[in-house]
Parts: sequence; structure tokens; C-alpha cells
Amino acid sequence: MKNVTDSFVPLGHWPSAGSFGLNTDILATNPINLSVVLGVLIFFGKGVCASCLLSDLLDNRKQRILNTIQNSEELRGGAIKQLKKARARLRKVEIEADQFRVNGYSEIEREKFTLINSTYKILEQLENYKNETIHFEQQRAINQVRQQVFQQALKGAIGTLNSCLSNELHLRTINVNIGMFGAMKEITD
Repeated sequence: MKNVTDSFVPLGHWPSAGSFGLNTDILATNPINLSVVLGVLIFFGKGVCASCLLSDLLDNRKQRILNTIQNSEELRGGAIKQLKKARARLRKVEIEADQFRVNGYSEIEREKFTLINSTYKILEQLENYKNETIHFEQQRAINQVRQQVFQQALKGAIGTLNSCLSNELHLRTINVNIGMFGAMKEITD
């Protein structure tokens, strides 16, 4: 390592003497910087103890660091409180979401059950309507057949009577019927 006195080589010895520049040699510049700082402290300090000044600077620095740590601790405490509040709110929201989910599922099941029941009732009504319609149509068809059979039988009977009855037989039947009506009248009087 170089001697401390080697750092105080006259400026004419350096190739860039007389001009201002940066010296990047750390070993050469560090002692120079220290000597400049000490010179400034001695010049401006005049009667101020260098160790007292350094002690004051360190105390100030220590106090700032302690204040920064204290502020950080307070911020950390506040952040922890906010985190606890946020977690509590999250738990509350999760519980509410679970309740909505359960209520939603039960509501869906209720609506499904109601829909199935109403559909069943509608199908039952349609089945009853269908059966009533079929019964009605059957009765109507039976009545039409009966009417047609009756008309056919009546036509056949009239045709048989017309072909079998002569005018004389016809007159005799009318006279007998008139006689029966007359006898009935006498009985009722």
C-alpha cells in the first residue's frame, strides 16, 4: 500500500496538472478526500471538537434511523390492522356468498319442483280433456249410428207396411184403433 505522504505529490508531477478532472484511482483519491474534509472541518470548526461534530452527526443519523424505524413500525401496525379488517370482511363476504349460493340452490330446487308439479297438473288436465273429448265423440258417433239405424228400421218398417197393407186392411186397422180409443174414452168418463 502507498504511503499517505505519496498522496501529496506536487500538482506539477501529474500529467494533467493545472486542469480540473476526475481521478478514478481509489487509493490515490481517498486520502486526498479525507484530507480535504479534515481541512474544511478544522477551518470552519475552529474550536469545535471533530469527535463532537462526528458524534452529533452520528446521533442525528441514529435519531433519524430510529424515527424511520418507529414510523415503519407504526405503518406496519396500521397495515396489520387493515389486513385483519380486510380478512374479516372477506370471511363475511364468503359467508354471505355461501348463503346466497345455498339460498339460490334451494330457490332453484323449489322452482323446479313447482314447475314439475304445474307441468304434471297441466298434463293431467290435458289427459282429462282428451278423455272427455274421446267420450263425447264416442257418444256422438253412437247417437249418429243409432239415429241412422232407427231411420233405416223406420224406412224398412214403412216399406214393409206399405207393401203388406192394402187399402182394405188399412181401413180396418184404422176402424179398430178408433174403436179402442172410443172404449178408452168411455172407461175414463
